[in-house]
Amino acid sequence: MAASALAQRIDLPVTRPPRASVRWAVAIASCAAAASVFVISSHMEVPAPEVGAGLVAWITLSYVACGLIAWSRRPESRFGPLMVAAGFGPLLSRLSEVDASLPQSIGEPCRLLPIVLFLHVFLAYPSGRLEGGFERVLVTAGYATAVGFGLAAMMLGLSGHKSLIEVLDRPDAAGIMLGIGRVGTAAVALTGLGALLLRTRSLRRPVRRSLVRASFALTLLTLAAGVVARHFNWPAAEPIKWVGFTLIGVAPVLFLVGFLQTRLARSAVADLFIELRTHPAPADLRDALARALRDPSLKLVYWLPEFGSYAGVDGQEVDLGELGAGRAVTLIDQEGAHVAALIHEPGLNDEPELLDAATAAAAISLENGRLHAELRARLQELRGSRARIVDAGQKERQRLERNLHDGAQQRLIALSLELGFLEERLAGHPEATARLDQARQEIATSLDELRAVAHGIHPAVVTGHGLEIGLEQLAARASVPVRLEVKIEGRLPERLEVAAFYLVSESLANIGKHAKATSATVEVARANGQLTVEVVDDGVGGADTERGSGLRGLADRVEALEGRLRVWSPNGGGTRLRAEIPCVL
Repeated sequence: MAASALAQRIDLPVTRPPRASVRWAVAIASCAAAASVFVISSHMEVPAPEVGAGLVAWITLSYVACGLIAWSRRPESRFGPLMVAAGFGPLLSRLSEVDASLPQSIGEPCRLLPIVLFLHVFLAYPSGRLEGGFERVLVTAGYATAVGFGLAAMMLGLSGHKSLIEVLDRPDAAGIMLGIGRVGTAAVALTGLGALLLRTRSLRRPVRRSLVRASFALTLLTLAAGVVARHFNWPAAEPIKWVGFTLIGVAPVLFLVGFLQTRLARSAVADLFIELRTHPAPADLRDALARALRDPSLKLVYWLPEFGSYAGVDGQEVDLGELGAGRAVTLIDQEGAHVAALIHEPGLNDEPELLDAATAAAAISLENGRLHAELRARLQELRGSRARIVDAGQKERQRLERNLHDGAQQRLIALSLELGFLEERLAGHPEATARLDQARQEIATSLDELRAVAHGIHPAVVTGHGLEIGLEQLAARASVPVRLEVKIEGRLPERLEVAAFYLVSESLANIGKHAKATSATVEVARANGQLTVEVVDDGVGGADTERGSGLRGLADRVEALEGRLRVWSPNGGGTRLRAEIPCVL
């Protein structure tokens, strides 16, 4: 609990930029710290001490300078003050090299502190806040390990050091404590390395930020390796230290590059304002936002109050609660009411000013897009209603056909048989026999008409045997010779088969009534996810799709299935009818 509370205090937000006096004081202090570090480091008994002193001084100045820039430009972020604190870390560490009691008593416990400070900076980039409880506990454990074991070593009388806080003269135990602190700090750094690698792998944008985190991870690996190598006196300790110092010094440069790129990205919002003055189409609005925010995967959805949901430009409903961990949402409100939402990469949340500016610019063109999305949503609803009406009508016709077949038709057949029995009994009464025979013929005619009506209501042959058999029966009963070609393997959804059957049936009926044709051709095929029905005759042509209900009814049926019906009928050139209906099994 104590560690968690300390970590929470580490992430307290800063909302005010530093005053000019504070900035000047920090800048002067950093120059003094860099000079002190340079003097101390240049007197150390190491290879090329001046080079090392220059690197450490550069680290101090660069971190403090970049931290002041970030603090001033983005005061709501904790990252600027954190970088300033990290910049003074090397001075505290180098105090352990001063041959005096007070500096050594301060410096030895802080010898490993810069490693944890840099870890904190790397994990908190770019918002300045640690993400999740694990990272907070990890950084808190790093501070406790680096400083705590150093304090314990000084209290136990670390060999070769002048300590003001020495309690016992146990240099062996002090050496053990110092070793545990070094190994523990290295372990914390390596754990932070793993956290950075996981985060870099999970973020797909922006690429520059992933590269910065990758360089941070390499720096942590080098620092951890350097601590372990120094503790065990490995020959590679000194080269690893130089590499680590170099990488640490490069990090502020990477941060400045990222900061400048962010500023350039914000300038793109000004271009967005200019572009939106032309009131672009909804799809162009999304593209403009994607360019301004540098997120090609960005999606713009609109709030539709009537439907109580968000929808894309295509009218399809979008559930913001089912986007997954790899996406983030920024809501766009106007006067306290929902208007739209941006679905984007989570990395954009680290640049709230950029998001706010882009959404404010887009607000002027959102109404047009919202109306477009609402229109498409209504169109989707209309298509669904038409499809449901077609299905309901088809089921009702099927029920009527079944009732006629099983009810009235069976009763007429039974009546015809009963009349046949009466005719046999009245064989000696010619007049009665003639009347019964006439009644039986009327019943047979009624049965034929009833079968025709039932067949027109719903083609039972199609339901029972498939489209090809049903079309063969139509071709056989047609008034003109019909060449039939069916290229379909297996069965299709029933509503498609019924639609194709009625299309051919109505077309052949029109040919017999109006076309004065001598032959007709019917071709039905399914290819590339589409059912194609084509009927051609050699008649007089001149068919008008706007007159009469036949062709208009066929067009409605085809369009209800999201298909298209086209008719070519020049005078004297015959008629060609072609329907194309989506067919995805």
